[in-house]
Amino acid sequence: MTYLNYDRLDRTPLQSDPYDYLIVEDFITPELFAKVSDDFPDVPGPGSHPPSELKIEGAFADLMAELDGDRFRQAIEDKFGIDLTGRPTMYTVRGFVRDTDGEIHTDSRTKIITVLLYMNPKWEADGGRLRVLRSGDDLEAYAAEVPPYGGTLLAFRRSDNSWHGHKPSSGPRRAIQLNWVLDQNVVDREQSRHRWSTRFKKVKAAILPHAG
Repeated sequence: MTYLNYDRLDRTPLQSDPYDYLIVEDFITPELFAKVSDDFPDVPGPGSHPPSELKIEGAFADLMAELDGDRFRQAIEDKFGIDLTGRPTMYTVRGFVRDTDGEIHTDSRTKIITVLLYMNPKWEADGGRLRVLRSGDDLEAYAAEVPPYGGTLLAFRRSDNSWHGHKPSSGPRRAIQLNWVLDQNVVDREQSRHRWSTRFKKVKAAILPHAG
């Protein structure tokens, strides 16, 4: 069983203005989206959380295995005209967004391809909608705005001008981020950093209900 709509991905043209990216709505097959959503792991707070610190199971685990498999990698290679052989992957999970999130940035130079998969059943807020930006200082100068719900996929090639960001929002906002990176050292360093952050948030969440 496949969770991903490869035909829809194949039919979606790669955009090159202002940088290489593509947006695919309903990339998770709609009839399977609810199953994956039901198995979305609990996260202890805002920020990015590595899978090693979360309970990854059921349909969500199956989806992640497919994203990390050969078929999806080859589809991305074909779209972006890139060879990712030997390039490791890493992924993190987000469950919440803060008003301070969404600042304009390009991603670090250690990343080659960034994939974002949005797991919200719906999204009505004006903020929290990621924008593909034309500059690093104007959130209103955007080429596209990504619907952050229903299994929408955003994939882009990291570059010095791959600016993106979103208007402030606060509250639940589910997303998966998958990256192909330069080497395993990047994975080890980044996952370690996120791991300690997640553990701190777990402790904080356990203490705060009893504070005062």
